[in-house]
Amino acid sequence: MLSWFRALLPREDRFFDLFRRHARTVVGGAEALQQLLEGGDSIERYCRAIVELETEADAITRDVMLAVRKSFITPFDRGDIKDLIQSMDDAIDTMHKTVKTVTLYEQRQFDPLMRDMGAVIVEAARLLEEAISLLEKPGQNAGRIGEIIEEVVRVEGRADELHDDGLRDLYRRHGQSNAMAFLIGSEIYGELERVVDRFEDVANEISGILIENI
Repeated sequence: MLSWFRALLPREDRFFDLFRRHARTVVGGAEALQQLLEGGDSIERYCRAIVELETEADAITRDVMLAVRKSFITPFDRGDIKDLIQSMDDAIDTMHKTVKTVTLYEQRQFDPLMRDMGAVIVEAARLLEEAISLLEKPGQNAGRIGEIIEEVVRVEGRADELHDDGLRDLYRRHGQSNAMAFLIGSEIYGELERVVDRFEDVANEISGILIENI
C-alpha cells in the first residue's frame, strides 16, 4: 500500500527537470533583454517575450512549491529547494521590472554600456543554467559547479563596473542639462545591475546546496 501511495507522489528527479525548465526561461529572458537593449522597432516584441517567459517561470515556481509539499523524499533540504527556485524566479522578475521601466518611459534607444550589461546578463544566465544542469550530481560535479560560481561572482563585478561607468557617462552628458534623461537612464542601469545581483543570489544558493550535499 505504501509503495502504491508513493508512486502517486512527485518523483525526486522531477525537481531537477523543473529547475532546468526554469533556468531555460531565465536564459530566454536574458537573451530577449539583450536584444531589447539594441533598441529600434523590435523593442515591443522582446518586451512581450520577457513578460511571457516571466509568466512561464512563475508557473514552474508554483509547480516546485507544490512538489515540495507533496514529496516524501526531496533531493536536498526543502528550504534549500524553495530558496533556490525563488532566487531564480527573482532574477526573471527583475528582468520584467526592467521591461516595465522601458515601457513606462517609452525608451527606444539605449547607451552602449547598457548593451554591454545586456551581454553580461546573458553570460551570467548561461553559466547558471549550466550549474543547474550539474546540480543533480553535486559530488560528481562539485569542481565545475565551484568554477561556475566563481565566474558568476566575476561577472557580477564586471556588471558593477559597467553600472558605475554608465552613471558617470550619463552625468557628463545629461547631469547639468537634462535631468529627466539622467533619471531615466540611471533607473535602467539600476534595474540591469539588480538583474545580475539576483544571479549572484542564485549562485550563493547553489554554493550552499553544494556545501551541504558533498
